[in-house]
Amino acid sequence: MSAIFAVTLPFFTLVLCGYLAAQRGLLAEAAIPGLNGFVLFFALPCMLFRFGMNTPVWQLLNPAVLGVYLLAALLLVSLTVLLTRSPFVSLKDAAFGALVAAFPNTGFMGVPLLVALLGAAAAGPVICTILADLFFTSSLCLALASVTSAAGAGAARRQAATQALRAALSNPLPWSIALGAGASWSGLRPPAALDTVIKMLGDAATPVALFTIGAVLWRAGQHAHSRTPWQRYLPVALIKLLLHPALVLGIGLLAQQLGSPLSGFQLGVLVLAAALPSASNVSLLAERHGADNGRIARIILASTVLAFFSFSTLAAYLRQSPALLSP
Repeated sequence: MSAIFAVTLPFFTLVLCGYLAAQRGLLAEAAIPGLNGFVLFFALPCMLFRFGMNTPVWQLLNPAVLGVYLLAALLLVSLTVLLTRSPFVSLKDAAFGALVAAFPNTGFMGVPLLVALLGAAAAGPVICTILADLFFTSSLCLALASVTSAAGAGAARRQAATQALRAALSNPLPWSIALGAGASWSGLRPPAALDTVIKMLGDAATPVALFTIGAVLWRAGQHAHSRTPWQRYLPVALIKLLLHPALVLGIGLLAQQLGSPLSGFQLGVLVLAAALPSASNVSLLAERHGADNGRIARIILASTVLAFFSFSTLAAYLRQSPALLSP
């Protein structure tokens, strides 16, 4: 267990540093979007490009990995909406709650953390989950959030799905993964000088991304439009940290029994990816679409705080399981 904490503690400490820096005014609130932009458009795409370039294409788009993860996401979104929909939680708010329950922070936190824990071989399955969440999970939840009445529900869903797809395509992360996959398939490599620039930016991704998560969490709390009782956000955080990895594990084990070519290592990576805290950028989406961003911000914050213990405990348990995390 101490070996796991030795890896996870620095990651969560950097998140805390970002939160405290923003809270104490050491990082101006006006600087947070710029910091986020640096990570999203420069550092993180370079890191993902390098991982993609050094990973076989079939590992980046593995049908067995995608199938297990997508089925778990579909079930989790459906369950979360059914369990949390109430007179106090509208369908739009339930849909965004389902999005934070099913969308882990794989981009900013998951890739570097799982690679640090498990080695470079973990990059392929984690990148699969990023693509699945950007194109499927977010599109599904935004489509649900757009349906406020039966009339025109089909058209509203189609419009929301189209908007989500456009947003995913305008995101630099899938394009950096695609360029890395192209380099992996073709064997082409950037010129030495350009490769050095890509490496420098990629090396900056992990610390700056983690610091930015903390700052974004503080900002989300400051701009929350409502005060939410813990009964409306803590259960969703627990769904994210406990039910999501349990669903992935159950579906993955069933797939293996049915003959799916899903290795124990790949399944272990998927389970740990699902156990990550909620993606921090969902609060911005909720604010933009007029949902209860106060509730969403508290779900994300609670899942991030609790994940230090739940994720570390799960990682230690899986390390001892002979059926999982073994290549």
